[in-house]
Amino acid sequence: MQKLEVFGANRLKGYVKISGSKNASLPILAATLLSNKKVILKNLPKVRDIETMLTLLKSLGSKVRVNKNQTIIDNIKQKKKFASYNLVKTMRAGILVLGPLLAKYGSAKVSLPGGCAIGTRPVDIHLKALSKLGVNYKIDQGYVIAKAPKGLRGNKIHFSKISVGATENLIIAASLAKGTTILSNCAIEPEIKDLINFLNKMGSKIIWISKRKIKIIGATEIKDISYSVMFDRIEAGTYLVAAAITEGNLKVQNVIPEIIKTEINILKKLGSKITIKKNEVQIIGNKKIKSMKIKTAPYPGFPTDLQAQIMVLLCKANKSSIIQENIFENRFMHVAELNRMGAAILIKGNKAIVEGKIDFAPAELMATDLRASVSLILAALTAKGKSVINRIYHLDRGYEDIEKKLKKIGAKIRRIN
Repeated sequence: MQKLEVFGANRLKGYVKISGSKNASLPILAATLLSNKKVILKNLPKVRDIETMLTLLKSLGSKVRVNKNQTIIDNIKQKKKFASYNLVKTMRAGILVLGPLLAKYGSAKVSLPGGCAIGTRPVDIHLKALSKLGVNYKIDQGYVIAKAPKGLRGNKIHFSKISVGATENLIIAASLAKGTTILSNCAIEPEIKDLINFLNKMGSKIIWISKRKIKIIGATEIKDISYSVMFDRIEAGTYLVAAAITEGNLKVQNVIPEIIKTEINILKKLGSKITIKKNEVQIIGNKKIKSMKIKTAPYPGFPTDLQAQIMVLLCKANKSSIIQENIFENRFMHVAELNRMGAAILIKGNKAIVEGKIDFAPAELMATDLRASVSLILAALTAKGKSVINRIYHLDRGYEDIEKKLKKIGAKIRRIN
């Protein structure tokens, strides 16, 4: 089992290039199943979840070739409709192959997904919405067995709650449905807009009617496509927080600052000095960090995927802060480990009361999920001495070359077996 050794405390300086978005790449990869033509994807991040999704596509019959900085997917011989537990168990996004398989073949058998243990995250929203497109389904021995006897047909669908995954699955499925589909109460994350851009370039007709309402006219022709995936805004936010917490001076490159406006504004309020250029954000950390109340919310609110990272920064604030987690009910699992490093964080329901003026002490630590893993690295970067982080396979699911990137900007970190 691999571990990370982190030696604090150095200021992070220089520049870091942000990779392609994991959360945009996964639904786009699932959507390639709609095509019988060649699809070329650029800027896919080299992380384990992407490798798993590519393996899943291969198991369904897709021919996948990675050539330098592009991935070529050919579905001419793609005929299979079974997504096994062994492939779907490690990542939530596996369920996203359900929509395209139903749209293309009218039936599919897909394992219920796994991923990080940060909450229940049920797929019932996906299934209820798909049923309105003409899908009959049952769940048997951990698998969704679904059929659309007359094919998928457009309909009006209102999501009972905002769900990124359900919005993505339905957009993909409706892209090949007969007629017109109207989706309302949709998630509006930038990754969803990237998916829509990809599908429209491939031949779909998807337009935004209003802020959370989408109109989808089923495609009649699928085209060859070459597409470059957007940047990873969670990776960008993580490095911005890393610079803030180490009083660093860092240029975060290959980003669209407008997309991470909420995160930038919060870091400014906390005391960091930020300069914005076209595709770059420069951040200079401040020794004096202000306290704050932060609530996670669907985009354009503060992302739940940055909650653990910002919590580490708030431990350094001038007084206590509050974080309210409104997306997942089990996303404070990093708190116990941070408290072992000297933090004073109290959980009350979906709120974390974070005491300020904390000096983290080095410790041996256990990562519980993807974003928790990186929060422990951030805390360790400020602790004087050596910290060891175990179970870093979570980290490799979502951060490309994290120790190489951190080393380049001045961190003392190494991977050991």
